[in-house]
Amino acid sequence: MPSEIEAVRAALRTVPGIPCAGEAPVFAEPWQAQAFAMALTLQQRGVFSWNEWADELGAQIKAAIAQGDPDDGTTYYRHWLATLERLVARKGIASAETLDRYYHAWDHAADRTPHGQTIELKADDFR
Repeated sequence: MPSEIEAVRAALRTVPGIPCAGEAPVFAEPWQAQAFAMALTLQQRGVFSWNEWADELGAQIKAAIAQGDPDDGTTYYRHWLATLERLVARKGIASAETLDRYYHAWDHAADRTPHGQTIELKADDFR
């Protein structure tokens, strides 16, 4: 299994558009780094290849542009996340319904959590 650094380099070589500073990806917000790390981990575990990822991400970006996305780089990781969700559902890791259920549960948890506090997911958030 390649090291994490080798896996990041492979992603940077294969997947176009990853925002970088030198040879390292850069992220504007923590969730972007988390989405990147999730994709990296799934690729390392053989769930998909970087070529498959790049094809899916490219299709996601093209579809977004066709719907009016400004394609100025500000939405890159939103497309990354959408690609991750689509591949996870298609590969049978989690259904689209499960992803949607968790999305709404986290949204509910964030709404009930005071600003500055850690968001904790609870059973009531799934209702």
